[in-house]
Amino acid sequence: MKKPEYKWIALLVTTIGSFMAALDSTIVILALPNMLQDLHSDLVRMTWVILGYLIVSTVLQLTFGRMADMFGRVRLYNLGFVIFTIGSVLCGIAPNDNLLIAARVVQGIGGAMLTANSMAIITEVFPANQRGQAMGINAITWGAGSVLGPVLGGLILAVSSWRWIFLVNLPIGIIATLAAYFLLHDIAPNPRGERFDLLGAFLFCIGLVALLFGLMSSIGTGLFSPVVLSTLAIAVVAFSLFAIWERRVASPMLDLHLFANRRYAFSVTAATLQSLAVFAVNFLIIFYLQGVRGYNPLTAALLILPLPLLTSIVGPLGGQWADHDRFKGTTPATVGLVVQTIALVLLAFLTPNTPYIVLALALALMGLGGAFFWSPNTSTTMGAAPRNRLGVASATLNTMRNVGMVCSFALALSVAAASMPPALVNAVFLGTVGHLEAGISQAFTTAMSHAFVASAVISVIALVFSVIREGRNTTTEESPTNPAEPVSKEATMP
Repeated sequence: MKKPEYKWIALLVTTIGSFMAALDSTIVILALPNMLQDLHSDLVRMTWVILGYLIVSTVLQLTFGRMADMFGRVRLYNLGFVIFTIGSVLCGIAPNDNLLIAARVVQGIGGAMLTANSMAIITEVFPANQRGQAMGINAITWGAGSVLGPVLGGLILAVSSWRWIFLVNLPIGIIATLAAYFLLHDIAPNPRGERFDLLGAFLFCIGLVALLFGLMSSIGTGLFSPVVLSTLAIAVVAFSLFAIWERRVASPMLDLHLFANRRYAFSVTAATLQSLAVFAVNFLIIFYLQGVRGYNPLTAALLILPLPLLTSIVGPLGGQWADHDRFKGTTPATVGLVVQTIALVLLAFLTPNTPYIVLALALALMGLGGAFFWSPNTSTTMGAAPRNRLGVASATLNTMRNVGMVCSFALALSVAAASMPPALVNAVFLGTVGHLEAGISQAFTTAMSHAFVASAVISVIALVFSVIREGRNTTTEESPTNPAEPVSKEATMP
């Protein structure tokens, strides 16, 4: 039996993990131009500093979610802190871009263990009528990390090397590891007799890597080059075989029965498309501020603050709205997508001389929309999952969200590159550049606008799935009075 106050202890420890992840993500994006020049690399290779982390984290999400359901969520969560911290130190001492990418892969392993279990732990210990509030509080920490990340990163880059943006994780990681070890414990017993789906994990990995390689290869060669088309074909085949295999194997990596619940399936789809639409925004804006506008890292960091500030301030309100929404969080999540779509449309009109007030408004709307979408959508998704599959349900949500994040970078760069002359593509994406010349700046800004238009279209599609997730055959979630009991009946899609 869990003590009444344990749910708040679990929330505290898991929010430390969210803070650590948010701090790391925003700092790394801010420092990409500095790492690019210091390691004599190029923008495409530096993108893999982010993609390497996300790919590994994405591929391993479902595996670690299955392991958590089988062997205990807290055990893997603790190990995740340890591995993430070790990876951070390795990043800080990496002598070249290849080893930096490899160290980010280590970080990704730890990050997968953390994210595959944090939402499952919160869902398990909080009743349904408090889950949105708990995830809203978690969003405050994410927002705080996103706010502190650019400021701290800008200060570090102003006075020292980019290496300290990774080494700053060391004290946080030590504290988090000790807190998780001494304060957390599993609630439900672990099931017996289940096996790992190694073939499923392999097919998923092949499909995702082939998809990303194909999109990234299109930069400079075009979407219809033989290499791009062949790798995208491999991705389609691998994902198709993955779906067929997962329906037949006794203990699948991805439990497709989860998607029989309309609310869960459409909520995950909305989360995936939202990540695909917006995750590359910070990357493009940072490069715009430093490469096009010529700002230093600290100034660029301060200029993007409207986005994380609004997310941090409004995040709890989105969670509370979800708790009182008759549609289990659909309303605030849908409003959030509307606001983010408006923000993307505004960003599409940026020029090399756009007044900052326009950019600030767009970033504020982006943060506001994210605050309304993330907590309510996550609460809706996890509330629709069976209690004995929370680990794999959380991992599935995070996996698909990560797929959106990973593909967001590749898609944004591909669309931008397709909008530029080949010579300028090489100058911007394949050269060691800092501040761009006037002609290149104009071409990059136009291409960036096309990427934002594509993101706005994807956001509209996400909005459609968010609206229609509440069908007439969708049942209510489990009773809030006894959240530890398994769900006895799942809704089915019409």
